[in-house]
Amino acid sequence: MSTAVTVIQKEPIRDEEKLDHYFYKEIMKVQFVYLLMLLLAATVQGNERYRHFINQHINGRMSVGSCDAVIQRRGIIVTGSNECKETNTFILANTNHVKAICENAGTPYGGMKISNNPFSIIVCQLKNQGARRPHCQYRGQARTRKIVIACEEGLPVHFAEDIIPFDK
Repeated sequence: MSTAVTVIQKEPIRDEEKLDHYFYKEIMKVQFVYLLMLLLAATVQGNERYRHFINQHINGRMSVGSCDAVIQRRGIIVTGSNECKETNTFILANTNHVKAICENAGTPYGGMKISNNPFSIIVCQLKNQGARRPHCQYRGQARTRKIVIACEEGLPVHFAEDIIPFDK
């Protein structure tokens, strides 16, 4: 019994094929790097909005008499101008308690989240209308309210309003 073995001889790879393969690999590398940069930029932007939210709205040791000093120190003004903000609300809590609203401690509320429980807040209201930084003067008022925030990727990024909780 004889067995025939067929040997298939491949044609040698041409220089054009080598070049095409090389360019394909390089294009894939560039696309991969671009995708990583895009994901990193989105993450940084999300984290930047979260850091901005913390700066503007979270202060566990805030008091009604410290609106002027805290707003001045944190550089809180109308975005893109030197105008004093009409109102700024500080949440008297730590970041984890506020962040939890975006997860299980909040309920959907018109595309945002409302806290399931009320928070102690300080609302700083501008006294001298039309003032520009550094001449902002505020009157602080303590309240206990549910808060409404916008969340992105599980992080609070915008304070929308406070709502008086009604007991049922």
